Amino acid sequence: MSGKLLLMGNEAIAYGAIDAGVSFVSGYPGTPSTEALETVARLKPPGVRVEWSVNEKAALETAAGAAYAGARALVTMKQVGLNVASDPLMSLNYVGVKGGLVILSADDPGPISSQTEQDTRRFALFARLPVLDPSSPEEAYEMARAAFELSERFRAPVLLRPTTRVCHACAAVVRTEPVPLVQPSGFVKGGEWVIFPRLSFEAKKRLAAREPELIDAQAAFNSIDETIGGTPVKIGIACGGIGAAYAREAALNLGLRCRILRIGAPNPFPESLAAEFIDGLERVLAVEELDPVIEDGLRPLMNGVPLHGKRDGSLPSAGELSAAFVENALMATGCVGSKPPLSLNDASHRPRDNGEPPAPPIRPPVLCAGCPHRASFYAVKRAAKSRKAIFCGDIGCYTLGNAPPLDMVDTCLCMGAGVTIAQGLRFADPDSYCFAFIGDSTFFHSGMTGVLNAVYNRSDIIIVVLDNRTTGMTGRQPHPGTGESALGEPAPAANIETILRALGVESVRRANPFDIEEAIETTHEAMDETGVRAIIFEAPCIAVAKLGIPMSVDAARCAGCQVCVKALGCPALSFATSPYQSGRIVARVDESMCTGCSLCSQICPTECIQPAGGTKEEGGS
Repeated sequence: MSGKLLLMGNEAIAYGAIDAGVSFVSGYPGTPSTEALETVARLKPPGVRVEWSVNEKAALETAAGAAYAGARALVTMKQVGLNVASDPLMSLNYVGVKGGLVILSADDPGPISSQTEQDTRRFALFARLPVLDPSSPEEAYEMARAAFELSERFRAPVLLRPTTRVCHACAAVVRTEPVPLVQPSGFVKGGEWVIFPRLSFEAKKRLAAREPELIDAQAAFNSIDETIGGTPVKIGIACGGIGAAYAREAALNLGLRCRILRIGAPNPFPESLAAEFIDGLERVLAVEELDPVIEDGLRPLMNGVPLHGKRDGSLPSAGELSAAFVENALMATGCVGSKPPLSLNDASHRPRDNGEPPAPPIRPPVLCAGCPHRASFYAVKRAAKSRKAIFCGDIGCYTLGNAPPLDMVDTCLCMGAGVTIAQGLRFADPDSYCFAFIGDSTFFHSGMTGVLNAVYNRSDIIIVVLDNRTTGMTGRQPHPGTGESALGEPAPAANIETILRALGVESVRRANPFDIEEAIETTHEAMDETGVRAIIFEAPCIAVAKLGIPMSVDAARCAGCQVCVKALGCPALSFATSPYQSGRIVARVDESMCTGCSLCSQICPTECIQPAGGTKEEGGS
């Protein structure tokens, strides 16, 4: 159905895929891409299969199978997920597809919630893949639709690369008339689907030969125009993605009428259009997140015209951009005016007007009040207190266990790596107890292979599975252990203990981390053994299940020892002045945040923290 809707960028991509006739959608949740698949699942369009996969590799491979049979398929992930999917993707581009296959790989400048700040456009160059780089939610919708047609025309996967501000911005998106659901035509057997060295050799030549035709096919997403109004200048701004919005805003703020080259399809690079853009200009500024991809494409064509961007430091090499950064670069490079340039290190990006409020303080991330991971970390910390131990972490909410006062994450690399890093550390540091913490979703994503490796190589590590019954970090998506599909329908629930034992782990224990004495004793028992052993700490994420009655402090009994705050770092705990004795500091519980996990009550030496009701409550909360 056509019409205008207020949509987030990720929602716009989902609607674009639906309106393009997509029939298969798979992915793995990862900010900033998650809402795209969730939107399709929420809308439940007839005839469309939607799946959360165990990881990005599995997601791409299942979608490729659907595309082999003629289905239009969408795969969603974030940029580091593309690393996981890179093995099948590289070969898939050589083999080709039958139905349209679009891979949404959302980049995260900043990075705001990622291990890396990598640029998917670089991967497109490396893999010889077409890539579309939307600058707004409206364009994300259009590109999502067009990407399927492009994929089918060239029988190739197409990358769609929005960045965080496009993914999470909202705009009025005009839906155009959808095409009917593209029904799979069926798989046709033949040697073309089997990759052999000779086939790869011929495919490589074919990929190179198709580039001029690809440039023409993507021409609608590359353009030259001018900003409206202002003073005419012989300055050009080459931009892509959200950088195009920043460039236009900067030109408007500075009162410039200048030439704009917008590259929405950077690979293959449109050299003829770029040369036309450069002709007659005195300077060019390249504005793009994250890497200087457009800048590097322009450089061989400049013919002496100065080119500014990331390479010469005119724009920062890392982090998000803004219109103020672009204004700064235009002034600092002499493109316009004589206004003193701002510092690229200025956290506010631009001078403040009198009366403007100060920048908000930096607030480090913290585990939620009542998070079961806090209890699990605390139990292991207590159990290992008098012994030499290394705590290997992984990707998820529990990475936040690295912060004081817990200090329980010594390593963190990538999804599933905690289990394998622990194995290497145990070899290199044999006097240490090596703990490998991994969440339930990450266990299914890429932890199982590490477990098997540990068993096979007779490692001596303690695997701690933090099972909170959801994928908490990205918004509580289901996974193979939750018993629910992406559509909210019942699904077989994989049992972590059964899988661990099937992989060869003979010693597996389960405990409720909120029963702190049981959790500590369970950890002691595991530490007294050798080989590969596992503890499964089972308690739901507070966003999935509320725990109980909020706690309250009997201020008259509180000794002011501060054990609860200093040991746990729970955001619901703080200090306040006692109403019973002036100048004495006592604990305080913010009942609006407290979930009643009772962890603070269990470690309080004076037993002054109890469920709310019937106590002398401190602070009136």
